[in-house]
Amino acid sequence: MEKEPLLMLPGPVPMPERVRAAMMRQAINHRGKEFSGVYADCVRILKTAFGTENDLFVISGSGTASMEAAVGNFGRGRKIACLVNGKFGERLYKISQRYGSAIEIGSEWGTPLDLGKLEKALSEGAEMITLVHNETSAGIRNPAEKVGRLARKYDALFVMDGITSIAGDLVKSDAWGVDVAVVGSQKCLAAPAGLSALSVSNRAWERMTEPRPYYLDLAAYRKSASAKLMETPYTPAVPLFLALREACLILEEEGLPARIERHHRMAEAVRAAAKTWGLSLFPRIDSDHAYSNTATAIRLPEGVEDAEFRATIKNMGIEIAGGQDHLKGKIFRIGSMGAVGAPEILATLAAVQYALKKHGYNPKGCGVIAAAEVLG
Repeated sequence: MEKEPLLMLPGPVPMPERVRAAMMRQAINHRGKEFSGVYADCVRILKTAFGTENDLFVISGSGTASMEAAVGNFGRGRKIACLVNGKFGERLYKISQRYGSAIEIGSEWGTPLDLGKLEKALSEGAEMITLVHNETSAGIRNPAEKVGRLARKYDALFVMDGITSIAGDLVKSDAWGVDVAVVGSQKCLAAPAGLSALSVSNRAWERMTEPRPYYLDLAAYRKSASAKLMETPYTPAVPLFLALREACLILEEEGLPARIERHHRMAEAVRAAAKTWGLSLFPRIDSDHAYSNTATAIRLPEGVEDAEFRATIKNMGIEIAGGQDHLKGKIFRIGSMGAVGAPEILATLAAVQYALKKHGYNPKGCGVIAAAEVLG
């Protein structure tokens, strides 16, 4: 039997057997008591991961669906300041262009955001801010807390993509002043792709815009979730909800602080390996920004061809990611999120170290040992 690949990507990630098994049962009534309990468990546990007491809903649609729900329900016709330093910040900007008057406040991918330009846009009437907290396309974590303070200073709504940080890194949506936060199921939660969740503050509810999307109408989600039996307004992807509930229960059993610490150590191990090999991390960080704790972006050494390099690793049963768009062939990315730990990280780094040597780069030291020292 062919062995399953080890996915060390910035999502999707390996799923625990409990999560996979949850999808294999007979269908259930999505308007019944059992589904209501499943949905309630997801919401209860996800609120902890979001750091929120706000309303929270699960949508049958990927993270992009919830990104669009956030902008489509609260940004139509508004002036929206979009912070961009990677592919997913760019996606929020493109979504915002569909609904409002979008202003791109961009910097090179993987470089610090210009919060001075953001404040200028706010002082000139921007009513909403969009931000990707953890930009996996470039391996950089952006300063959500500082952005939240600016949003409050200028009374703007703050939409935060936490798709690859929630449940894997510290997120305090309420304390940071986030009005709408978003997560995707196939990232740090280690659930199957196809679901997303978002939280909504009271400030956001007071500022809903018209007309709203139909399938992504959050007023409809709110009404259905507040019914006697908690439900979704339209037919949900029930098997995915069952799997998400199991993933959330695993999160609860591990404990959020322990889960965050595990993600931090895995990322530190990958960074230690890269340094020992003599390779540079792609992002340029400052005192406000940091390296991502769920996906590490590493510059590909000169002379190493990306497709051949990653194919060698894939032939060993492990998949890592390359760069996106203009970063193709320039970086490679190793995910450290979800249901993985030291064995998976060390196996991945051993494969990467071998592939580097095979394709013409001689690492300065043993990155596997350096990583093991972090993980031990």
